[in-house]
Amino acid sequence: MPEVIVRKGEPIDRALKRLKSKLDNEGILDEVRRLRAFETPVQRVKRKAKLNAKKAKAKQRYNLH
Repeated sequence: MPEVIVRKGEPIDRALKRLKSKLDNEGILDEVRRLRAFETPVQRVKRKAKLNAKKAKAKQRYNLH
């Protein structure tokens, strides 16, 4: 579980923003949203295809050599 230490004099809003960005980067929020409701097999296939396309695009973008 990601952890954020609030620094002395730091606004709570900024610490919450850092926490939310860490959760988003690790995919925890997406996982919680996904598990909140039943996912049909068609929705699962579409989600995985979209994720694979995103990964392939990123791989191609950074492997230009």
